[in-house]
Amino acid sequence: MLRPQDGPTRERRSLAGLWRFRLDAEGAGRTQAWWRTPLANAMDLPVPASYNDIYPDTAIRDHVGDVWYQTSVWVPTGWAEQRIVLRFDAATHRATVWVNDAEVVQHEGGYTPFEADVTAHLRPGTENRLTVLINNELSWTTIPPGTIETRPDGRRVQRYLHDFFNYAGLHRPVWLYTTPRAHISDLTVTTAFDDTTGIIDYLADITGEGALRVVLRDASGNEVAAADGAAGALRVPDVHPWAPGDGYLYELEASLLGRSGNVIDSYRQAVGVRTIEVRGQQFLINGNPFYFKGFGKHEDAAVRGKGHDDVLMLHDFALLDWIGANSIRTCHYPHAEEVLDYADRHGVVVIGETPAVGLNRNIGGGVFGSGKRVPTFSADAVGDDAQRAHLQAIQELVARDKNHPSVVMWCLANEPDHVQPEARDYFAPLAAEARRLDPTRPVAYANALLAPPKECVITDLFDVILLNRYYGWYFGTGDLESAETELEAELRDWAKLHDKPIIISEYGADTYPGLRNTLPTPWTEEYQTELLDVYHRVFDRIDAVVGEQVWTFADFATVPGIFRVDGNKKGIFTRDRRPKTAAFHLRTRWRKDQ
Repeated sequence: MLRPQDGPTRERRSLAGLWRFRLDAEGAGRTQAWWRTPLANAMDLPVPASYNDIYPDTAIRDHVGDVWYQTSVWVPTGWAEQRIVLRFDAATHRATVWVNDAEVVQHEGGYTPFEADVTAHLRPGTENRLTVLINNELSWTTIPPGTIETRPDGRRVQRYLHDFFNYAGLHRPVWLYTTPRAHISDLTVTTAFDDTTGIIDYLADITGEGALRVVLRDASGNEVAAADGAAGALRVPDVHPWAPGDGYLYELEASLLGRSGNVIDSYRQAVGVRTIEVRGQQFLINGNPFYFKGFGKHEDAAVRGKGHDDVLMLHDFALLDWIGANSIRTCHYPHAEEVLDYADRHGVVVIGETPAVGLNRNIGGGVFGSGKRVPTFSADAVGDDAQRAHLQAIQELVARDKNHPSVVMWCLANEPDHVQPEARDYFAPLAAEARRLDPTRPVAYANALLAPPKECVITDLFDVILLNRYYGWYFGTGDLESAETELEAELRDWAKLHDKPIIISEYGADTYPGLRNTLPTPWTEEYQTELLDVYHRVFDRIDAVVGEQVWTFADFATVPGIFRVDGNKKGIFTRDRRPKTAAFHLRTRWRKDQ
């Protein structure tokens, strides 16, 4: 599935703007066929955005069930001879779409795109009705999982095991776009080096008749290689590699040609030439050891929720540059593809993650459980249906992001239960499928502290060890001396047991902005700073540690509760992107070699 783009044979139209919106907790719209008429009793809602925080109304913020979106679309008469596609970059968590009276597509999964050929259902030259039903319910069959509790007064309350608010809606752009009837339907590129020559292998999927011609141009627009055929290899002497901090991109233009040599369709794909390798306890980019410095990062902002916003995205990347970060992990779901485009162009390294968070009944809401463990991977919890949804999430993530040079690793889950024997049966086929889909990138999962390293039953399935660790916060709160000793002992155990690189994918402490003290006590800005310093001293003493990604970039919304004061406060920046004291300490550490 190729992203929409404008070009000589293609045209796209954004459907961003104010749509009509209506809650439907009882599910009446399905039986009453609300898609057949203009949406009655509706309010305005912007797209893209989460719907939860736009209006000061708890019924909207805490809604569980169906919601309806509707808009009108004029289709130019010039599109009459083209193939017309309707694309949603994301709809959280599942969607059904109608064009006029016809259902055109259903999709499960809240963070990856889906589309439908709507040529037969749109009427060019007139107004068309577009209706979307979105459901935000989570269950043991969904990724991420959850349960729904019905209160005595009949209200339904969504419960879930992940520590961020369950924002929902049309979070990302919606497009109408055209292609010719015969068209290029997919492109896959992989890259390698032969000394100073870059090698770009490409594979195109074609719908209809035609011959393929590809041309590669450098950043100045000069042609540097060309080939014929739907699959082949391009060789680029004296190639300019894509590298961290140097987002150099070539452009591959694929053209579908008719018998007379006329261009039927064309598509442009950015290409960064780079290699990824895990060798022993090193993580190599272009054969050079790479050390991850950055953050786990949410898509989250006041009012917008998880709605994509170019202004906020650009500001976040500017702050990453200011602080000296070179990488992010897209916690805990795939982020908007615009984020990856920017990372590609600016040499920011990305760990791409699926929405598989909360696969753990022994840890929830950021607060570790205690006592007897309960099974997570079982028929009455995370079972076969969830595994199938997880597999689909992996497939759609790889299909979307495979050509982004910034993406260097796939993280298949965050903090799953990794000690029960059933975990191995659950994850083994998922790791194998990720490698089959993309043998060029390592795979990993983010490990929560549930047991000593030797008790993890899935580490050997993965290439890199990602560890989320909270000594001094959830464990031994306030005791930084013990935190340093216990963290170092554990990391040395991991390094001894497994010849794999270690990235600390989460570490930090909740910090209320402006809370200060002469002594570093929990929740103060001083404590956050000193806790980070403790961790950094340990990292610097252990060669197997090849990365540090602080949890988290900015404060974010969660379900209200006694453990959360207006959300998760582990951000180095506040939710409105003001730096806490720790930001300046990280900047000194991360920029010392720049």
